[in-house]
Amino acid sequence: MEFVYRAIGLVRSPHVRAEGAPIQPAGARGVAGRIELLPELAPGLDDLEGFSHLFVLYHFHHSRGFELSVTPFLDGDPHGVFATRAPRRPNSIGLSVLRLDKIESNVIHLLDVDLLDGTPVLDVKPYVPAFDTPEGEVRAGWLETSGQGARHARADARFTRGG
Repeated sequence: MEFVYRAIGLVRSPHVRAEGAPIQPAGARGVAGRIELLPELAPGLDDLEGFSHLFVLYHFHHSRGFELSVTPFLDGDPHGVFATRAPRRPNSIGLSVLRLDKIESNVIHLLDVDLLDGTPVLDVKPYVPAFDTPEGEVRAGWLETSGQGARHARADARFTRGG
């Protein structure tokens, strides 16, 4: 099957190059950015301001090609691409949980922004703890030990090269 999606807006952020950008929102604490939603979609933002966090789904627009085994930023060993959040994937779709600051017309102001400037946004959904916080044991696989490094890790060029 094939699907076609269109961007609903663009991210504006201080991160203009992949190299040196934070690799997760945990490494971008307090970094402000915004989504400039297409003006005709602004009515869809009604009632969103009551949420503290948003899921932002986006297209990794600097990513080309993919490999099924990748060496992620937080580990020196290769892992299956689906066990990582690497941008070079069969479908270049990213997901970040970002703090909602405020909404002005068709602009969503955010904090903890790890996305590159100009990133095409595919969708925005509210983070709802009652729906999105798993109950019981939560495991983080190989990231149990190295995941804490996300606060300080920065991207390099490994995932922006063509595959």
